[in-house]
Amino acid sequence: MKRTSKILHLGALTAAAALWISSTTDAAAQNSRNCGPREAVVDRLADGYGETRQSMGLGANNAVVEVFASDETGTWTITVTTPNGLTCLVASGQSFEALAEALPAKGNDA
Repeated sequence: MKRTSKILHLGALTAAAALWISSTTDAAAQNSRNCGPREAVVDRLADGYGETRQSMGLGANNAVVEVFASDETGTWTITVTTPNGLTCLVASGQSFEALAEALPAKGNDA
């Protein structure tokens, strides 16, 4: 994965983590049906959807944010794992595409 693509992925991951962390607490997350032990969540994404980890980053409060996706089915899932090992699904969808876009030249607003 090229450096610019990594920067774009990490930016999206950080934004997703910040949004998720600001909208929930550990207590609320533990009661959610969208959370579970990391190993169980990763196994479910692999076995049920063919998704593998595509990128990861460190979010607020030491939460690990990961993007899982399948090149075959195009499905994708964003997860956040808290320091205590609880993994929650933040977003999911279809039509995943890996991108390697170059950053615009300095001074170019595009």
